[in-house]
Amino acid sequence: MRIELKKFGTTLISRQSGKEAFSAFQSSIAIVKKDEIVEVDFEGVITFSPSWGDEFLTPLLNHFGERLVLLSTNNPSVKITIELLEEINKRPFNTKE
Repeated sequence: MRIELKKFGTTLISRQSGKEAFSAFQSSIAIVKKDEIVEVDFEGVITFSPSWGDEFLTPLLNHFGERLVLLSTNNPSVKITIELLEEINKRPFNTKE
């Protein structure tokens, strides 16, 4: 399964909107097969804040573990946010070029 974050907007900045996005996505979690990889695609995202990322990516990481893969991006706000979340959670994300 691929999650295209641009479907939630191009400016992903508030904790509340991150919670709402995750809540809206939860029904999709139920259809993911036990051995299926879940890829997060940042293409089209302009701004990505740690608060939004924490509300959306952290629960996905907790649920899917190593099956969650973040696709490569050149966006500096995405890169910095991912680094910060890894530091806060003391857990790395799997990434794919």
